[in-house]
Amino acid sequence: MSAILIIVAAIVLLVLGYIFYGSWLAKQWGIDPSRKTPAVEVDDGVDYVVAKPAVLMGHHYSSIAHCWRWPH
Repeated sequence: MSAILIIVAAIVLLVLGYIFYGSWLAKQWGIDPSRKTPAVEVDDGVDYVVAKPAVLMGHHYSSIAHCWRWPH
């Protein structure tokens, strides 16, 4: 029972942090959601392909693993 309570509390804290800390960061950095992204502003007719999640996860994992293997 206590494990479920800890998981629920962690999820609630994560959601609250996402909402409040994210909005605070947006105000600090001056992020305007109505602004056009560079992909929209510079429409040169060249398409891009979004990375597949499995490939992206592999790149993230290898980057983190490389940091741990860095010479000390």
